[in-house]
Amino acid sequence: MREYTTYRDFFPYYLQEHAKPVTRYFHYIGSILAIGVLIYALATQTWWALLLPPVAGYFFAWVSHAFVERNKPATFTYPLWSLRGDYHMLWLALTGKLDAELERAGIPVTPAGQS
Repeated sequence: MREYTTYRDFFPYYLQEHAKPVTRYFHYIGSILAIGVLIYALATQTWWALLLPPVAGYFFAWVSHAFVERNKPATFTYPLWSLRGDYHMLWLALTGKLDAELERAGIPVTPAGQS
């Protein structure tokens, strides 16, 4: 695997490791759930619940890498950039800009409803 020295160079690799839409959907679920648990913990001052956001986020991500993408999560090599990549990818999806980034990373984009 190539060694990355900047997030800008890393992000296309990150997207390639998440080429299958189902993998991305699993990541979105985990990322949104992690934010929800974090908000819950802070709002209710349930401090032990601050341990749960990483569990929620990584559970869905790792399941998708093991059973859908069948690759090793980038988290093991680039933990902070991978976390940033999760939320960057989610933001791009929510704002409708992900397809352009996927195409720049060399990942074919299929229209919704097609496989």
